[in-house]
Amino acid sequence: MKKPISIIAVLLLLFSCQNNAQNKKSRDVSTLEPVEVPLQNGMAKAYFSSGCFWCVEAVYESIKGVHEVINGYSGGHTKNPTYEASNTGRTGHAESVEVIYDPNIVSFATLVDVYFGSQNPTQVNGQGPDHGSQYRSIIFYQNDEQKQIIESKKEALAKKLNANIAAEVYPFQKFWKAEEYHQNYEKLNLGNPYVQKVSIPRLNRFKQKFPELLKEQH
Repeated sequence: MKKPISIIAVLLLLFSCQNNAQNKKSRDVSTLEPVEVPLQNGMAKAYFSSGCFWCVEAVYESIKGVHEVINGYSGGHTKNPTYEASNTGRTGHAESVEVIYDPNIVSFATLVDVYFGSQNPTQVNGQGPDHGSQYRSIIFYQNDEQKQIIESKKEALAKKLNANIAAEVYPFQKFWKAEEYHQNYEKLNLGNPYVQKVSIPRLNRFKQKFPELLKEQH
């Protein structure tokens, strides 16, 4: 049975207000001063969002100079986000990865090249079959130098493709580690249908494009 028009109108208004509030909070996050993460034992950290973090984790872990990749959430306005909460789209967070790398082996600029080269850069609010703001593309910068690198490469890619590049550019604030079962997900769940149909093909496409960047075992 259809709902009365008045109820539908109210629901639409509420949904619109929630979206506007979400957009405003996202804009507020994007105007904050970046937080710079210091080197630890010679290792630097970089942060990226590009669809499902299971896929992105596998891509970056295949790169020479990358020590470890951790799955989590970033870019939002709530504390201690969970997988369930971020999937509602109301926390503002996107599924993200923390890339721990040796800057003497691989540069931040190369990590940005990996980022753009391992996704559909024009897809808005998602990658492949994953849709929603929690899957949107974001590159986080920690200082002006990183911001300039990101924006320069984004602009060059836009000219090359003659298209708008979907990735947002955010000042890094905080990374929240995801639940333990999300870590090393592709490696530990090779039989998972999503891993077989989405994650592994995405990784293989990347490996074919950037063989010179891969670790020997990859």
